[in-house]
Amino acid sequence: MALEATAVGKLRITWTRSAIGYPREQRRVIRALGLHRLHAMVEREDTPVIRGMVTKVRHLLSVEEQRQHEAA
Repeated sequence: MALEATAVGKLRITWTRSAIGYPREQRRVIRALGLHRLHAMVEREDTPVIRGMVTKVRHLLSVEEQRQHEAA
């Protein structure tokens, strides 16, 4: 996904399902996203790195895109 030059994107990420019973690597991705408790929500920049992390644990998260337009 290409970002527009005049828009800064953010992702609102909510941890919705428990990571119990899933591989340790997936629990580490949840932690690396900054999520500490179930139903916690964080906002992160919309970058390929964050998108990749979200893709790895998409079955445990809820993600909303937010677009903010900068003044030119």
